[in-house]
Amino acid sequence: MIAKSEPSNSQIVLYKIGKALKTPTPYLTIFGVSLWLGAYYLFCEGWRLPLFNKLPGPYEVIVEWLNPDPDWGISLYSPEYHDHIYYSCRRILIAFAIATGIGVPLGLFMGWSKKFRDYSFPILETLRPIPILAWVPLAILMFSGLETPVIFLATLASLFVTTLNTLLGVNSIDESYFRAAKCLGASNTDVFLHVVVPGALPFIFTGLEISVGVAWFSLVAAEMVSGEFGLGYMINDSYMNITYVSMVIAMLTLGFFGWITSAFVRWVGNRMMQWRVKALALEGR
Repeated sequence: MIAKSEPSNSQIVLYKIGKALKTPTPYLTIFGVSLWLGAYYLFCEGWRLPLFNKLPGPYEVIVEWLNPDPDWGISLYSPEYHDHIYYSCRRILIAFAIATGIGVPLGLFMGWSKKFRDYSFPILETLRPIPILAWVPLAILMFSGLETPVIFLATLASLFVTTLNTLLGVNSIDESYFRAAKCLGASNTDVFLHVVVPGALPFIFTGLEISVGVAWFSLVAAEMVSGEFGLGYMINDSYMNITYVSMVIAMLTLGFFGWITSAFVRWVGNRMMQWRVKALALEGR
């Protein structure tokens, strides 16, 4: 009897790609991007609408982006461009890790313990509406250097989203699960680990997807004010120096890396919640 060999990773990847190509998703994605690029071209270069006459068109941006000797100083071949990406990505990684490490446990305990929620929720709701830019002077006064204030601001914005979505996830769990666990003799620790945490996971990862996006735009705002490197600093510096092509390149780079980080969080969530992925598949979603 001949044993069947396990498929290799490359075969699995090719199978998934072939399966994806049989769905309308990749073609709709290409159509959407093409539609956006077409509108961008018509507004800036085709029709030259008054609102867009100062903006560089897509052709000018792409040519500069791929130019080994860029006219405006920034392209894929510029070491400075990669430095800006590196600093922003490093700050996001640190800020997102801190916000997740604090926000998820905080939200779980707020949802699990009414007494703890009564103490902490008013403080959270008082601080949450304060805009990130309002925290900039305080961050500069509290922390030395240029790096820590930027990370603090991105962490703060991300923290509120993560905490509230986690709290909402715990509150969404049906009470019957708690009663069933108690009837089966589960301790409070068992209920927390096997009912509260799994039940809140869909909301947690939804919150983390939003959180990483919030971290990005908070980071950019902070880099514009107090940064020395990073995509936010690059956008602001390009605007001040009237190098609008570099500004658009930085904005598109920011959007691309924001999309990549959100997709990565979504992928991790799907890996950790295979049961939910299967349930949605059965529902045709």
